Amino acid sequence: MGLALVPFGIAAAPALLSQAAVNEAKKADSLPPAKKDAPPPGKRPPILETEPFAESLSFHRDAVRPRVQPFALGQVTLDSGLLQNARDWNRSYMMRLPEDRLLHNFRVTAGLPSSAQPLGGWEAPESELRGHFVGHYLSACGLMYASSGDVAIKNKGNALVAGIAACQQKLGDTGYVSAFPVELFDRLDKREKVWAPFYTLHKIMAGLLDMHQLAGNRQALDVLLKLAAWTDAWTGLKSEEHMQDILNTEYGGMNEVLYNLAAVTNDDRWGRTADRFTKRKFFTPMAMRRDELRGLHANTHIPQVIGAARRYELSSDYRFRDVAEFFWDTVVGARTYVTGGSSNAEAWLTQPNHLAIEMKASSHHQECCCANNMMKLTRRLYAWSGEARYIDYYERNLFNHRLGAIQPETGLTTYFLSMTPGAWKTLCTEDRTFWCCTGTALEEFAKLNDTIYFHDDESLYVNLFVASHLDWADRGIRIQQRTSFPQEGKTVLTVHETPNVKWTMRLRIPAWTTDSASVSINGRVIEVSGSPGSYLNITRQWEKGDRVEMTLPMRLTSEALQDEPGLQAFLYGPIVLAGQFPLEQLSEELLHTNQGPEVKEAPISVPSLVARGSDPSDWIKPVSGSPLTFRTSGQRQDVTLRPLNESWQRFAVYWNVL
Repeated sequence: MGLALVPFGIAAAPALLSQAAVNEAKKADSLPPAKKDAPPPGKRPPILETEPFAESLSFHRDAVRPRVQPFALGQVTLDSGLLQNARDWNRSYMMRLPEDRLLHNFRVTAGLPSSAQPLGGWEAPESELRGHFVGHYLSACGLMYASSGDVAIKNKGNALVAGIAACQQKLGDTGYVSAFPVELFDRLDKREKVWAPFYTLHKIMAGLLDMHQLAGNRQALDVLLKLAAWTDAWTGLKSEEHMQDILNTEYGGMNEVLYNLAAVTNDDRWGRTADRFTKRKFFTPMAMRRDELRGLHANTHIPQVIGAARRYELSSDYRFRDVAEFFWDTVVGARTYVTGGSSNAEAWLTQPNHLAIEMKASSHHQECCCANNMMKLTRRLYAWSGEARYIDYYERNLFNHRLGAIQPETGLTTYFLSMTPGAWKTLCTEDRTFWCCTGTALEEFAKLNDTIYFHDDESLYVNLFVASHLDWADRGIRIQQRTSFPQEGKTVLTVHETPNVKWTMRLRIPAWTTDSASVSINGRVIEVSGSPGSYLNITRQWEKGDRVEMTLPMRLTSEALQDEPGLQAFLYGPIVLAGQFPLEQLSEELLHTNQGPEVKEAPISVPSLVARGSDPSDWIKPVSGSPLTFRTSGQRQDVTLRPLNESWQRFAVYWNVL
């Protein structure tokens, strides 16, 4: 959430960077500009007579056919493993939250009685962001029902929709409904200080749409259409100049949800309304392949780019594709830590490729909302091209950042994932925080089956190595994937049903494996194997019982920050390893109240490491009997390394390597 716009006195509001930290980050300004990347092969740079977005937008439907498509959530079933565990922990937390407490602020705002105990933090009655978490909760209910058929979760979502509908009816015929009064939008219109009313409205609207599309709730669509009509009327009264000024206040993915509504209803009215949320001063440099992200709040802008991607898909307007692709390229290529996350204290503080400087500005790295939204953007870009590099990034982010952000059993989640040596994971509370990242996590861990497989008309793409079942009913194809990845580098796919025609199974050969990767069919190794970072395509007339085994060797590697090569992280395959240090006695404030670890308030000594060979495996050795556990050798102070996603003590990811 935006730092500068948090009203004074809001509980759990983000802490601003100290002036010293800001000054340290600004040192990057004196460095020469980073060299711009050439356009990716086969992608044209924009050839423009004038700046893109200089003229008023005109929304017209001309949908793009994706190269590959995801399966419906209900077609993929998670089996026992890391992802299923995270989903179940998340469900447990959702079930512990009563609907009456979630609806309390909506009812009070509408003048309806409520005796429920108010929630705290960003959902407290005095918080200007109240209601945002309820929107996330609705989306999570729809996603989890679609993923698993969980009727209990669907019923909770239905109860919330009914409660919001009653509030909308009580508020009158304008269509407005929220957990805060319309007065916050009056202040936004006057450009007075206000947190982020459209950000919250986006979450509520997206939640209603998800409940309609994924859980079949017609009432949710009725409420959403009235709220969208209010949004159309409110924005339609603004001059273009005034609306562009309004867009300087964080508005989440208002463009995306309105484009999605246009697609669902086949009504271009909502596409025209969405176009009013195109922030030109942000989109223009992206479309011209210029990284001007320094100083911007990260998660204000990533959802806007997701909206740009959706605009391209519906209209074929290539300017929006240029925005989305260059943004992804520069963030992933020049502003992303080893885990797949980005940002420090919620912002991009430096020029590209200066993460070592940025990392030292504070210990609040990698806002979890940013990681989630980058994964959502990645799935869209992957659908356009089917390129394996997008899934390589998605996997890195999923297995390290995201699975490392949810506490086992409780389902409580983090706000920041710090890369400061000696950091720890700060967690939300049951009912006293409700950060933006708490809501994002509800959605993410409700849909963990969404990217394991994709397809085109004739082919099945196996993207992620996750124990699961796929039922591609339209093609008469059912497969099961058995794997304990990442505990071991292999997976087995068994064909349980297949049509009597040839079709292609496209197996991702990840960039992190070696040339020794192999694939066998029914025990016989095939002679041709894919190179790392590509797909191996097998076309044949499959038979029931066919068994495909992939062996994907995992190896130790190091990854250095570009502007400080001695600052390195270690991975085993795609799994980021973290040095382990005792948690010791940290206060409740340090563990929960703060959004990120205040390492300076509880410092520990983290040793430098001396490379004892050119290959990390020369001096970092596996611990016998403990999969994915390693220990350094020959150091003044040897350390144990385990996966970051299993690290619930203090940890270190980046090391000074001498």
